[in-house]
Amino acid sequence: MAQLHKKFSDKQIEQFIKRYLNKEIKRKYLEKILGIKTRQFWKIVKKYREDQDNFTIKYTRTNPPRVLDKNIEQNILCELQIDQKLIENKNIPVTSYNYSYVKNRLEKKHNQKVSVNTVINRAKKHNFYLKRKKHKAHDRHVSTNYIGELIQHDSSVHLFAPDAQKKWYLITSLDDHSRYILYARFIGKETSHSHIKCLIPRKVTAKSHPK
Repeated sequence: MAQLHKKFSDKQIEQFIKRYLNKEIKRKYLEKILGIKTRQFWKIVKKYREDQDNFTIKYTRTNPPRVLDKNIEQNILCELQIDQKLIENKNIPVTSYNYSYVKNRLEKKHNQKVSVNTVINRAKKHNFYLKRKKHKAHDRHVSTNYIGELIQHDSSVHLFAPDAQKKWYLITSLDDHSRYILYARFIGKETSHSHIKCLIPRKVTAKSHPK
């Protein structure tokens, strides 16, 4: 009856049951109209017979809602605060909360198991939540006709590891056609030599196998 009250009012169901008890309409037709099975139909009839004056199909919770342990909730908020500090730090390339990571941290660090939805619910309740920004649709544009024709090379500097208290440069090389990352490396100081090194192919040695 949890979904039935969204489709029909108490008065409508009451009229249906009265017509059934007066043998004006058959049970199978009512079940089809209401979209319920026989077992649920008999439950409604029983409920109506027991208390016609206060009859209702509105859902009432029989079990009290589960209360989250205070220690778990406190640890969730502590982990969310860590994420918040990362987001607020403009030197760190983090722009959203990682609720799955918070869930994993609770399991590994505190041996507390919760669902991602529980973390999200607490985040929304305590304002640790950011709405997703709407991005314009972007069509992948490839300028080349085959692999290796053009390599996109660039670098960026961020505080990738906050605990290190030091910014690192990330040098990357991307094949335009396949979109595969051919080279990626963190370095402490950016120089021309560090960029030249990424162009030098590494030597691969293979052991000869007997025929």
